Amino acid sequence: MIIGGGTAGLTVAAQLRRKGESDIGIIEPSSHHYYQAAWTLVGAGAYNMAATVRQQEPLIPHGVRWIQDYAQEIDPHKQTVTTRSGQQVGYDFLVVAAGIQLDWHKVEGLEETLGKNGVSSNYRPDLAPKTWEFLQQFRGGTALFTAPSTPVKCGGAPQKIMYLAADYARRKGIARATQVVFGSAGTTIFAVPEVKAVLDQVVQRYGIQAQFHHELVAVDGQKKEATFEFTANHPQVKANPSAPRPRVTIPFDFLHVVPPQSAPDFIKQSPLADPKNPLGWVEVNPNTLQHVRFPNVFSLGDASSLPTSKTGAAVRKQAPVLVQNLLQLIRGQAPSAHYNGYTSCPLVTAYGKMFLAEFLYDNRWHPTLPLNTQKERYDMWLLKKYVLPAMYWHFMLKGRA
Repeated sequence: MIIGGGTAGLTVAAQLRRKGESDIGIIEPSSHHYYQAAWTLVGAGAYNMAATVRQQEPLIPHGVRWIQDYAQEIDPHKQTVTTRSGQQVGYDFLVVAAGIQLDWHKVEGLEETLGKNGVSSNYRPDLAPKTWEFLQQFRGGTALFTAPSTPVKCGGAPQKIMYLAADYARRKGIARATQVVFGSAGTTIFAVPEVKAVLDQVVQRYGIQAQFHHELVAVDGQKKEATFEFTANHPQVKANPSAPRPRVTIPFDFLHVVPPQSAPDFIKQSPLADPKNPLGWVEVNPNTLQHVRFPNVFSLGDASSLPTSKTGAAVRKQAPVLVQNLLQLIRGQAPSAHYNGYTSCPLVTAYGKMFLAEFLYDNRWHPTLPLNTQKERYDMWLLKKYVLPAMYWHFMLKGRA
């Protein structure tokens, strides 16, 4: 049984079918499937939203049973999953690929102003086109971009739209009247030194004001103000950790928000969740993707505790490892395949420019292409816009890549 019919769930299902497995079910409520990696380009007016969505049913591998419902409760002791409609489904082996939850409610006032007052986010399909609409209406002032302290799907996405907006302002001749501000709860622009070296130059080129250790806690759409709280790593907080956390308010004319994110609530409330992590990820071995306490349970992708960036590229490398280990377990063998933490992030830095960040566990730089991927390149932009979507729909989701 696979929980989730997104990138990870469909890829695993397709690869299992290609390996000859026939008794497979997918629990997935949505009738539509999105290629979310293109939403950054949608928000910048460089991609058609309609091209990112397809009907779910044709994407379900032939012979796989689709249970179109929400998973609501997992009981790994009884080996059952209960759906929202009350259906109880038994399993011999479980793959949790339920994705990630967007916690909009954790930012005060945000839900009330999304899609209005110049406030948008590329993290929702109805809002990505709004980002482009607000960007076209922007005539100068403060363009504010945020990133939370939690892991997010595609860790580079909070920045990519910022660089595209800065380039848009330059192309429209309003760069001098524009201040681009990055309010990030992180400690640096990127944790991989080789990637940071490139992005530091991009930030300097656009004159971006990077405010690290800043966690977005409230948005007032009417006043066009965003309030940030200093994180534990902020020098002021470190100097006086027992004092109340300082807050700062930044006025904006345009605001792109990346919400805090966590595991879906039904996973947080299940025995599968990592008890040491309040965000509730499925607790798996980082190399085998097998659950640390329930051997017949595996997890990959955004819902898992794997300590790497949550991207489709990571899923592409995780899925074959999971499938091999699951099949070995079914045959009574010990899982032997190992995942090394590989992930990649196509970092768009301007219209027509991109470079590819590839790295392993512990933020180790790991380029795989026979070219200089540390350079902003036009051919990498073409890869992002045309090659990767085709690879996703025709190869990855079919279990061929």
